[in-house]
Amino acid sequence: MSVRRPMPSGPLRAREAGREQGRSDPRGEAPVRIERRGSGRRVAAVALAAGLGSIAAVHGWGRWLQMHGVRMRVNAPPLTGNVDPRLSWWSLPSLAVAAGALGGADRVARSLPWRRLMWATFAGAVGWSAALAAWDAGAGFTRSASSAVDYLAALPSIGDVGSFLRSLVAETSSWPAHVQAHPPGMVLLLLGMRPLGLATPAWLAALEHLAGAASVPAVLLACREVAGERVARSAAPFLVFSSIAITWSSADAVFLGVGSWAVASCVLATGRTGSWSDLLALAGGTIWAIAMFLSYGIVLLALVPAVVAWRRRRLRVLGVAALPVAVALGLAALIGFSWLDGLAATRAAYAQSLARVRPYSYFLFANLAAVAVCVGPAVWAGLARRRSAARLLAGGALAAIALADLSGLSKAEVERIWLPFLPWVVVAAGGALADASRGSRRAWLGAQLGWALLVQAIVLSPW
Repeated sequence: MSVRRPMPSGPLRAREAGREQGRSDPRGEAPVRIERRGSGRRVAAVALAAGLGSIAAVHGWGRWLQMHGVRMRVNAPPLTGNVDPRLSWWSLPSLAVAAGALGGADRVARSLPWRRLMWATFAGAVGWSAALAAWDAGAGFTRSASSAVDYLAALPSIGDVGSFLRSLVAETSSWPAHVQAHPPGMVLLLLGMRPLGLATPAWLAALEHLAGAASVPAVLLACREVAGERVARSAAPFLVFSSIAITWSSADAVFLGVGSWAVASCVLATGRTGSWSDLLALAGGTIWAIAMFLSYGIVLLALVPAVVAWRRRRLRVLGVAALPVAVALGLAALIGFSWLDGLAATRAAYAQSLARVRPYSYFLFANLAAVAVCVGPAVWAGLARRRSAARLLAGGALAAIALADLSGLSKAEVERIWLPFLPWVVVAAGGALADASRGSRRAWLGAQLGWALLVQAIVLSPW
């Protein structure tokens, strides 16, 4: 027996009702306007040319800067890492997973019962990210976690938690680079894992991949709430088998997983009323509080549920969700860590880091090209094609990316740093292809899979 979801109140109610009736227009409007095949192909061709052209232009610009003495330490512009083409027996798992996905992912996404699909997408995302990491054998999983600049490197220096929290602001430069650049949440998590013997590179890598995969059902739940189940099912294969999984061997995948569930809870709250809405908003706010103690920049992700709440005229959800965040920030300040002081200290440390020799004008464009590499060609085409309600989610994420880019606080490495924003952009592919033929969806999924494998084969990432 299926339980019917509560319909949201406000102007989206009629639109979502329209989505439940077969091949209705994704915006819930009548009559249905079918995009002509020739027009859709032209738009897709232009989007592909623009995406590839921008990546090539930024790569050439970066190489030119390096040839003229700018030492950016970005050796595969616009991506961090090195251009290192490689193919070995360790490549076979990802090739096998890609072949299986191309053969059956769309059919599974369309036919599996919704609850089982959520578990299937989680399992599929774990398998895909693990297969991509295995391209570089064991180092593909633990390279980042074993780094001297990562979180585990800080644990031997920590005795008293209170002293650590106070010194994180007062003596920022004394900690490894990733600890300097973030609130204390990740270090505190690893300190909790240490007595259990789990504070090791291997266990941290497992946590990262599991948390990254947990983002997929969260994003799909939010997509279903906003755009309807048909669009969410269309987006599922693109979320599971995305090239963003290449960077899941980093702690930012943990931030991705936590942030995704914070957004999903708040988005679900906008589609309900009364106590259910408040409970979901409080749950979302509690998860937001956890996310804010993992990453400073993740606060921009709040633009995604904010756009939905504004569109649905449910701004009360944002106010309710803000309550647990305010309480958490206040309690943290009482025990020795001020979030705002920590952000200011991080900005000061960043200004004295490698960022001082990385030109703002270049990375203003290079960061966006790196995002294009991460999301893949189907998403470029999806953003350029017919509008759908899934664009609400993508629009909020793109606004967050634009603000982060303009801030100048993320010069390079955004394939890792902006990881929490990227799945919300990927859903645009689902909205654009929801009414496409099976052959068309399969072709675009093949393009996504091939793109991910190509990037993994050419670029040796530090994550």
